[in-house]
Amino acid sequence: MALFGFFSKDKKETLNKGLEKTKTSVLQKISRAIVGKSKVDDEVLDNLEEVLITSDVGVDTTVKIVERIENRISRDKYVNTEELQSILREEIANLLEENNTGEAKDFASIPDKKPYVIMVVGVNGVGKTTTIGKLAYQFKKAGKKVLLGAADTFRAAAVDQLVIWSDRAGVDIIKQTMGADPAAVAFDTVNSAVANDYDIVIIDTAGRLHNKVNLMNELTKVKRVMQKVVPDAPHEVLLVLDGSTGQNAFEQARHFTLATDVTALALTKLDGTAKGGVVIGISDQFKIPVRYIGIGEGIEDLQVFDKHEFVDSLFN
Repeated sequence: MALFGFFSKDKKETLNKGLEKTKTSVLQKISRAIVGKSKVDDEVLDNLEEVLITSDVGVDTTVKIVERIENRISRDKYVNTEELQSILREEIANLLEENNTGEAKDFASIPDKKPYVIMVVGVNGVGKTTTIGKLAYQFKKAGKKVLLGAADTFRAAAVDQLVIWSDRAGVDIIKQTMGADPAAVAFDTVNSAVANDYDIVIIDTAGRLHNKVNLMNELTKVKRVMQKVVPDAPHEVLLVLDGSTGQNAFEQARHFTLATDVTALALTKLDGTAKGGVVIGISDQFKIPVRYIGIGEGIEDLQVFDKHEFVDSLFN
């Protein structure tokens, strides 16, 4: 039974389908970890540790989860292997709860700021432009007036791709030519949003610069010029990570959190991988809310992350 029942049936089915590879992999590994055992002993815990690490939960988070299970075994004296999956599920849910990974809410539930400015960061190839397009579509579907800013002017295809997604989503876009000053694009976008009463502004930024210092300077400049128009912009800095890259996503998160103040995460491509455990590890290690997850290629296959439904889907 689901922990909370406010997800629609269609969303649950989409989530279940999107996490199928991860779920199948994790449950099969757990089954192998406990085969021939009646109770949870040191060998089972060692096997469980391997299950979590190979599911890209990450070493530090895995150690934390296993230690919690060890404490429960010590307290309860006897835990049989049939209970292990339930206990693991509870401890992962508790961990996500403690790490404040964001309350479940729909796309209509944004803070009372207008325009609400989201600056999107992430390396090329992680699905950044696609995520922006899907976000724009979902916000528009929720009744919001959305404006995109094509401030990734370093990559030839970036602006063109964002234009395509703006057409698909049915939202407006501000763009300049390739090589234009990204900060100028961001300024024009926010200025236009204020003048034309937009609810949501989503600013794309360069996926890759020469080094961390250049990246930091560029993102700082983009923020500074937006604040000339909207003093507290951006209201959210969304880092997009490719969930299918597993541990590489951790490195990208580390790189960008050092370069700028990331306030939320979007994990993409979870439907095509068995590495969905990366959601658990990244939320634990970086203490940044996972706001959205991508679980399919369709324009509607971006969901607000609900930690309860995620754990439910992973273990049901």
